[in-house]
Amino acid sequence: MQFTDAISLVVYAIEGAGVAVVIIGAMYATLSFVRNFRRMTEGFAYQVFRRQFGRAIILGLEFLIAGDIVQTIIVTASMENVLILGLIVIIRTFLSMTLQLEVEGHWPWQKKAFGEHNK
Repeated sequence: MQFTDAISLVVYAIEGAGVAVVIIGAMYATLSFVRNFRRMTEGFAYQVFRRQFGRAIILGLEFLIAGDIVQTIIVTASMENVLILGLIVIIRTFLSMTLQLEVEGHWPWQKKAFGEHNK
């Protein structure tokens, strides 16, 4: 097995873990929603669902970004490949940050407001 083959397997494993995190997180959030729907108000159960599902997506995106970064090791260093990979990382990072803003209510670099530590 050559070095590039080994790195490709690592990239597939990391990206597969990212997809698995999103799928498992979606299933967990959905099951939680069904369970919470009976005990909570509809609006609050939906908010909890969105927060749980959003966190799963954010974590999955982090794995996908990590896979993209590892993939830079084996990509031929042409300007086109570097630009495409850079654009993918920028888009995924933007999605991750905006999802965190929506789920957590603040940007990643901002401190939580007083009283939000238990969310």
